[in-house]
Amino acid sequence: MDLHDLLTLTRVPSIGSQRLIALLNHFKDPQLVFTASVKELIRVAGIEKKLALTVAHFFRDGGAEEAKRWAEKQISLANKVEACITTLWDKEYPENLRSVFDPPAILFIRGEFAKDDKYSIAIVGTRSASEYGRECAQRFATDLAKLGITVVSGLAHGIDAIAHAAALKGGGRTLAVLGSGADIIYPSQNNTLAERVMGCGALISECFMGEKPDAPNFPRRNRIISGLSLGTIIVESGPIGGSMITASFAFEQNREVFAVPSQLFDKKKSGTNLLIKQKKALLVESVEDIIESLSSRLK
Repeated sequence: MDLHDLLTLTRVPSIGSQRLIALLNHFKDPQLVFTASVKELIRVAGIEKKLALTVAHFFRDGGAEEAKRWAEKQISLANKVEACITTLWDKEYPENLRSVFDPPAILFIRGEFAKDDKYSIAIVGTRSASEYGRECAQRFATDLAKLGITVVSGLAHGIDAIAHAAALKGGGRTLAVLGSGADIIYPSQNNTLAERVMGCGALISECFMGEKPDAPNFPRRNRIISGLSLGTIIVESGPIGGSMITASFAFEQNREVFAVPSQLFDKKKSGTNLLIKQKKALLVESVEDIIESLSSRLK
């Protein structure tokens, strides 16, 4: 699958990952999409007539030339920061993520995946962690790292950053999924941590190079965090918010959800207890609880 052509195709209005995948599964080659008729395009699942007209006109009315230049720039920007671009059709694409509904068609990666990163657990939680939450995140991340299990999180302030740092301190690997282009570290205060992550893991993004952090990016980022992982640990979360969204994605992806019980009377961090009460998450007190639950998938 030609990378330049794939990137060019993403510039067509309303063509996101799901539709890109549908088009490529049908036509097999991006070049065939460039020259397809409306009649051919509407045979693709999820491509209704209005969108088929948009696609056909895009390539017939000169849109392709600008799109090709944009694709060339994306590849150049990736090369400048030594990011590789991996697609769903590459054997290097992470297997855990490949199997979920709505996988990203294209990933930008700084650092590298290791074979054993398929044994990954996500740790996510509040940005305003208490001392109790910090200790829990550190302990779980450190213990997972010592067992050779990769820790996945989102490089945000609070629990995310604590989990990445603890995994590295424990001698393990960690993957950070960004809500911005792989060349833009957010928050910028975590630049040094990001460099360390790249040394023993990877920064990962489906956002295009140069794309700034934007609110809609983060919920979609969360499906990648859970999708890369065999299970997700929630450490301190409100009843709504990013961590609860990650838990929801994990449920949909048929992945395990683990919750560290929060301290009583702290309503701002009651999300984990709510997950436990609703029997949507397994209460965990130690890494041994997680290993026991995932024993059949960690072989």
